[in-house]
Formats: sequence, structure tokens, C-alpha cells
Amino acid sequence: MSNDTSFSEFLLLGFADTRELQLLHFSLFLGIYLAALLGNGLITTAIACDHHLHTPMYFFLLNLSLLDLGSISTTVPKSMANSLWDTRAISYSGCAAQVFSFFFLCSAEYSLLTVMAYDRFVAICRPLHYGTLMDSRVCIKMAAAAWASGFLSALLHTANTFSIPLCQGNTADQFFCEVPQILKLSCSDAYLREAGLIVVSLSLVFACFVFIVVSYVQIFTVVLRISSEQGRHKAFSMCLPHLAVVSLFVSTGTFAYLKPPSFSSPALDLVVAVLYSVVSPAVNPLIYSLRSKELKDAVRKLIQLVLVQQQ
Repeated sequence: MSNDTSFSEFLLLGFADTRELQLLHFSLFLGIYLAALLGNGLITTAIACDHHLHTPMYFFLLNLSLLDLGSISTTVPKSMANSLWDTRAISYSGCAAQVFSFFFLCSAEYSLLTVMAYDRFVAICRPLHYGTLMDSRVCIKMAAAAWASGFLSALLHTANTFSIPLCQGNTADQFFCEVPQILKLSCSDAYLREAGLIVVSLSLVFACFVFIVVSYVQIFTVVLRISSEQGRHKAFSMCLPHLAVVSLFVSTGTFAYLKPPSFSSPALDLVVAVLYSVVSPAVNPLIYSLRSKELKDAVRKLIQLVLVQQQ
């Protein structure tokens, strides 16, 4: 392969070689995808339609569900189609679009999770000032900033990644176009062009992580001082779903992008990628709905309304 990008498509990692296993992969991903669409769709519709849920916490949750819908729709349908049609190819432009979309949605989700940590901090540690600090205009600006930061980050990384000459072929060892796998195909000297941008991004990611940790240290300090058991239960119900989602997202994403080369293997990379790109968007609605009585009631009312209209 010459020291330039002289091909028009990438070859993605296939889950299986036999037709039966390919169809099994298609069926499993289809089930997970439909579950993600249903769960996130129900949460989005319930929050939008129920005026009792028009609060900052549920406004941010609505945005999170939209990001989860987008991220899983970026990777899973193409992988399902490849298994169904027994192919591994994705066009060069399609790969670039997939990298941009997935990076945009995941970066925006991480920024939004940071904003949600601040929302919970204000709600529990500054309850008397909550209405002022988290009014509707502030919430809209915070959500817009999260989406904008994701867009800018994705634009920079995608442009930089696909401007690097690729010397190691066009086979990516992943079921979707992932930045680390694309960079493995680059020339060794050209890889340094991405290093500076990666350092800046990691610094911002670490700053957000520190902010989330510090916020929750203060939150739990306040919660443990609450005398009533009901008050502590309500506070934990607000925080634990968000903390679970952050833990799953950060742990799998960090391992995927920052693991030492000695820990890297196609099988391990595949499992980690499935966890943060497929499983996480699918289970997030379940995590939130299990701990929120208001959300469960709103979803139940929505389902009942749909069933009544169909009769």
C-alpha cells in the first residue's frame, strides 16, 4: 500500500465467517437496537408530553436519550446490514461520516453527563438557589453548549484523522469506524499530528471527570447528613442512576481509548466497543426508569394511552 489514502472503502471486522453466526449476530444486534429505540423513544416522548416532567433533570435526560438514540443508530444498523448481506465494506466517506457522528454524539453525551452532575449538585447542595441557578434559559444554554462542544470536538478529530496518510492497509479491526483503529492504519510519523489534539482532548475529559467526582463527593457529604431516611432515599434516587451511567460510559470509553498496547487484542477491543457503543445506549433508559417513580408513571400513562387509541 502506498503512503497515501488510495482506496475508496474500509473493511470492517466481521463477527463471524459462517452464515448461521452472521444471522445470529444480526438477530442479537436487531434485538438490542429495537430495545434501545423503544426505551429511549419512550423516555423522550414521556418527558416531552408530561408537563410534570418539565424540570431541569428530565430536560437533560431527554437530551441524553436523544444522544443515545443517535449514537447507537450510527454504528449498529451498518453492522447489521454487513452481516445480513455478508460483506465487510464501508465507503471511505461513509467511514468518515460514521467517525464524525459517533465522536460528536459521544463527546456531547460526556459533556451532558458533566452538566447533569452540576444539576444534581445544585439540587442537593444548593436547594434554595436551584430555581435561580437552573432556570429554563440556563438549562437550554448548558444543553446547547454540550451539543456544540461535541460538534466542535468531532469536527477537529475527524478532519485531523482523515487527513493523515494511511500506510497500513484499509482493514479496521472493529465493527464500526473507530478513531483508534483508523489511527493504527496511519504512517508512524503522521500519527504525531493527532497527538497534540489528543492531549488537549484528554485534558478536557480529565477536567470534566474531576468536576463530576468533586460534585459527588460534596453531594454524598450532604446526603449522609440528612436525618430522615425518606430524604436520603429521594436524594440517592436522583443521583445513583446518573452515577451508574457515568461509571459505565467512562470506564468502557477510557479503556477503549487509553488501554496500553499490551492489553490490546481484537477480541478485547470488540467486547469493550460493544459495551460502550451498543450496550450503554440500550441500558441507560432501564437504569433511569428503575429509580424514578415519576418517569415510570409517565411511561406507563403513555403506554396506556397508546393501547387505548389502538382499540
